[in-house]
Amino acid sequence: MKTLIRNVRIPAAFGFGTAPVDVAVEGAYITAVGADLPASPADKRVDGRGDLLLPGLVNTHCHAAMTLFRGYGEDLPLSRWLEERIFPAEDRLTDEAVYWGSMLAIAEMIRNGITSFSDMYFFCPETARAVLESGIKANLSRSLVSFADGIKLDEDPRFAGAVALADAFHGAGEGRVRVDFSIHAEYTNRPDYCAAVGEYAASRGLGMQLHLSETEDEHRACIERHGKTPAAFFADLGVFRCPTTAAHCVFVTDEDIAIMREYGVTASHNPTSNLKLGSGVMPLRRMLDGGLNVALGTDGAASNNTLDILRELRLCAILHKGINRRADITTAAEMLPLATQNGARAQGRPDCGTIAVGSRADLILVDLSAPHNMPIYDLDATVAYSAEASDVRMTMVDGRILWADGAYTSIDVERLRREAGRVIAHYFD
Repeated sequence: MKTLIRNVRIPAAFGFGTAPVDVAVEGAYITAVGADLPASPADKRVDGRGDLLLPGLVNTHCHAAMTLFRGYGEDLPLSRWLEERIFPAEDRLTDEAVYWGSMLAIAEMIRNGITSFSDMYFFCPETARAVLESGIKANLSRSLVSFADGIKLDEDPRFAGAVALADAFHGAGEGRVRVDFSIHAEYTNRPDYCAAVGEYAASRGLGMQLHLSETEDEHRACIERHGKTPAAFFADLGVFRCPTTAAHCVFVTDEDIAIMREYGVTASHNPTSNLKLGSGVMPLRRMLDGGLNVALGTDGAASNNTLDILRELRLCAILHKGINRRADITTAAEMLPLATQNGARAQGRPDCGTIAVGSRADLILVDLSAPHNMPIYDLDATVAYSAEASDVRMTMVDGRILWADGAYTSIDVERLRREAGRVIAHYFD
């Protein structure tokens, strides 16, 4: 299948000038980028209308099925939010609930221009099924916890589930599904268990997802327990030998940043969730200056309420200016890779996140004609400060259009609304 996307503009952050170009796609890949590309009668043509073409957005930290808990535990700090609302609700989850909760999240993300997400949760085969059916990409991981010393991996049903997930789904959907391992956090695990899980994941060449220094209490308590920060804790146990995405990183020190740089750890910045739960703000400028790969995540819809990377991008782009009282501490062009290619790099997808010949055709079209996007003096700034998820008029993954001009091509959204509503009413009302 060949698709020719005519007359689009691409921000300078991705190496382009201001002139409109065409982009040719064959199968899953971009095959040409240039002005006035020739078309054949067999090509599917997409009229770009002079709108903005971006690499697909990447959500590097979420718990997809937590769409079921959107608005369920509001205005509480993290510890109370988890213990009083979320953990009891999660005890009622089932395969069916997670499937429909995941599909609800995927529909929202596709609509918002997200072409790939990293997920850490439970009942992961059901999320994998939703990913494969919908056409999106995902790095999936079964969240692991251990509250007692001496747990043997071969006797732990959680770990067995994580292994089974990797055996069944890693590389599924022609590579759209990747499976990582997930150590939930330092405070929910014992050191010997973390070391063993990290060793196993590294032996299979798989990635790792974890929460790191999300709150000041978490960071301080780790130092009290182990005499070291969470970053040093995981590094010393060998966990960072796996390609790791560490979510939140609000209270990391300069020494932690050096450790993360040494091991190539990606920091997933989740500004909305961290603000809403009163946790704080990641030291973004220090991380970028320290050479870290920083990407964006939404966290779950229960702590964010939306799965919207363009919203996270705008908040990230302005938040650090305000708290540092420096308008030039970040630039719009510098922020765009956090939402795209940095996330693809974190997921182990080197052929995603860019617009170039040979790259995967994970692409989105953003309507520039909306009044809030006019006039346009700087495309990078328009994306970072003006564009909204409602402007996304096409989402393409591996050359397949999943959303175009108000309609899904891979999701029966009316059935989704019915089934998700039924699950919520049955399990959670």
